[in-house]
Amino acid sequence: MKPQEWYNTNLSDTNQNLNKVNKTILYISIIRILLFVGCISTVIALWSYNAQTIIIGVCCTLIPFLIMIKVHNRFFMRKQWLEVKGDILKKELKGLNNDYSVFDDGKEFSDTEHLYSFDLDIFGRKSLFQAINRTCTHIGKKTLADWIKNHLRTKKDIENRQNCIKDLSTRNDFRLKFAITGLINRSENSDDNDIQKWARTESSLTKSTWARILIWLVPSVNIILLVCGLANIISMSWFGLVFSVFVILSFSVIKRATALQEEYGKKLKTLSTYARLITLAQSEEWNAEGIKDIVKRLEIDGKSPADALNALTKELDRLDLRNNQILYVILEGSMFFQLRQMIRIEAWKDRYGKYLSGWLETVGEIDALCSLGTFAYNHPDYKFAEITDTPFCYDAEELGHPLMPEEQCVKNNALIPSRPYFLIITGANMAGKSTYLRTIGVNYLLACIGAPSCCKRMKIHPAQLITSLRTSDSLSDNESYFFAELKRLKRIIDMLNNGEELFIILDEILKGTNSTDKQKGSFSLIRQFMTLKANGIIATHDLLLGELVKYFPDQIRNYCFEADIKNNELYFSYKIREGIAQNMNACFLMKKMGIVIEDN
Repeated sequence: MKPQEWYNTNLSDTNQNLNKVNKTILYISIIRILLFVGCISTVIALWSYNAQTIIIGVCCTLIPFLIMIKVHNRFFMRKQWLEVKGDILKKELKGLNNDYSVFDDGKEFSDTEHLYSFDLDIFGRKSLFQAINRTCTHIGKKTLADWIKNHLRTKKDIENRQNCIKDLSTRNDFRLKFAITGLINRSENSDDNDIQKWARTESSLTKSTWARILIWLVPSVNIILLVCGLANIISMSWFGLVFSVFVILSFSVIKRATALQEEYGKKLKTLSTYARLITLAQSEEWNAEGIKDIVKRLEIDGKSPADALNALTKELDRLDLRNNQILYVILEGSMFFQLRQMIRIEAWKDRYGKYLSGWLETVGEIDALCSLGTFAYNHPDYKFAEITDTPFCYDAEELGHPLMPEEQCVKNNALIPSRPYFLIITGANMAGKSTYLRTIGVNYLLACIGAPSCCKRMKIHPAQLITSLRTSDSLSDNESYFFAELKRLKRIIDMLNNGEELFIILDEILKGTNSTDKQKGSFSLIRQFMTLKANGIIATHDLLLGELVKYFPDQIRNYCFEADIKNNELYFSYKIREGIAQNMNACFLMKKMGIVIEDN
C-alpha cells in the first residue's frame, strides 16, 4: 500500500471511531445526568422511610453514577488519543503534498557559522529539518538536530543507522503509537534539562539520621499513645496533644516539600510519558541490531526503567495528598507524611538518578529514528546510499532536491570518482547552478546520517561536508562580505592541513573582489586544494576557471548549465552538460527589461 493510501485509510477509520466515541460520551453524559437526578429524587421520595432504606436507594443510583464517571474518563482519553492520531495523519498527508508548514522547523538550531547547515537550508522555514522532523519529545528533536549537524563519518556507523531506519520504516503502527503517546503528554522544552539537573542534585534527607528516625518515631509514638488511651492506661488527651505537636512540627518541612512540588513536581511526572515510550520500544520485536542495542541500554539488572519511572510517578502523586487540608492534618499528625515521601523520592533518586540521563537520551534516539523511519516510508522511491571506505567517491544517478515537488524537479547525475577531484560548474544566471550545489549537498548529508536520498542510485565515501554558498556581511562585527568569505576559506584550509577529509561545496569564490584578483585568487585556491588532496564542487560565473582542466586533466572536470535563447526568449533545461558554459544571459535580460546595453 502506498503511503498516501495508508494515511487516508487510517484517517478514515480514525474519524469513524472518533464519531462513535463522541456519541458514546454524549450518551454517558445523559445517563450521568439522569442518575444524578434519580439519586436526588430517590432521597426525596424515601425521606419518610428509615435511614437504611434511604441508603440502599441512594446506592442504587449513586454507585452507577460513580461508575459512569470512570467510564466517561476512559472514553474521554480514547477521544484524545483519536484526535491526536487524526491530527498526525492529516499532517502526513500535507507533507506528502510538499506542505511541511505544519511541522516544527527547528529554527532555534540555525547557526550561520555552522559548516553546512545554514548554506543548505537545513533549519528554519521550508527546511530539510522541517521535512524530516516528526519527533514527539523535545530530547528527540534535539537528538535529530544534532545528528543532522554532526553527520556520521564511518561506513560502519552509517550502515548501522541505515538498518535501524529500514527496520522502523516498516513499522507504521509502532511509529504512530509512539508519536501519539509522546504528543499527548508532551512536556515543556526545558523539562528534560531540569529533570537531569534534579538527578544531579545531592540528596540530604536520605543521609540524615534524624529524618529517618522521625518517620518511624512519629507513627510508633502515635500507635503507643492510641493503644494506651483505648486501654484507659492514659488519658486520650495525651494522644491528641502529641498528635497536634506533630502537626505543628511538620510545618518545618512544608517549605522544602512545596519547593520540590513547584520546581520539579510537574516536570518529574512527565517521566511517566517516557515510561510509556520505553514500554512501547521494549515490547517490539526488532530486527535491526542497532535498535536492539539501544533497547538493551535501557535495562538495569534485567529490570525495565519503565517500572522505576512509574514508581517515581506514584510517589509524586502521593505527595500531592498534602494539598488537601484535612488529609494534611491527618497524615502529618499520624506519620510525618511529607518528610516520609520526600525521603522516598530522594531514595529513588539515589538509586536511579545516575541512569536518568541515559534513559532520556535513549528515548531521544528512538524518537529521532522514528522521524527518519517515517521519512523513508514517505519516500519509497528514495534510495539508501552504498557506503565505501575508499576515498573519495560521490557517484549518484538522477539526483533531485528532496524539498522540490516531483513534477518540478529536474534530476541530474553527479560523479566524483577519486581523490583529489573537483567539478567546476559554470553557467548563466538562474540556469540551476546553486540549486544543483544544494541538491548535491543535501543528498550527501541525508546519506551520511543514514537516511535515503532523493536519487535512483548513490555511492559515497563519508567525509566531512563543508560549504560556502551564502556568506554575508556582519555589521555587528564590522566584518565585510569579502573578509567573512576569507575566514570561511581559511577554516577549510586549516581543516585540510590538520589531515581532515573534506567534501567541499563552494559557490562563486571571492565574490567580494575585482575580476583580476578573483581569478588569481581562485586559481591559487584550487591549486592548494589539489595539493591538500581535497574533493568538491565549485560553481562560478568565471569561465576562465574552466582552464584549470589543462593543469589537472585527471582531477578536474568541467560541467555547465546553459541558458538557451530561442525566438528572443530564454529557456532553461536545468540539465547539466559537459564542458564550459557558452551562453550568458545578463545582458540579454537587461535589454528585455529596457536597459540600454551598448554593443562595442
